[in-house]
Amino acid sequence: MSTAKQGDTVRVHYTGKLESGEVFDSSASREPLEFILGEGSLIPGFEEAVVGMQIGEEKTVSIPAEEAYGPRRPEMALQVKRSTLPDDLQPQVGQVLQVDRGDDQGFEVVVTEVSDETVTLDANHPLAGKDLTFEIQLVEVV
Repeated sequence: MSTAKQGDTVRVHYTGKLESGEVFDSSASREPLEFILGEGSLIPGFEEAVVGMQIGEEKTVSIPAEEAYGPRRPEMALQVKRSTLPDDLQPQVGQVLQVDRGDDQGFEVVVTEVSDETVTLDANHPLAGKDLTFEIQLVEVV
């Protein structure tokens, strides 16, 4: 039976949960997730969990925030004047906005506070600072 190792292209099904048990993502209704082990395209703790698995094997792993999306970084939240935003934008707490860096590369921010004068935008990943649990099944080593 084939065992997943660094450099292998693998396909997995997964379900990601928060500490509360709330599911934040799952491949259950989609094709399996395909990636190359060791390429660094996924969070480190997830890749490490797949190394050594055999086809058909299932496991549940807990991944601390440091091995997932890292800690929340307060400096990634920025307060901007409402006057700097487009006139037709009515920001709402929880709204996700795309910010242009000026080099054709954008990134997402979440509106966390809105006042008459300012809007606070948070560029932290939504799962930053959270410990995660993944149920993983190795479907295939390509």
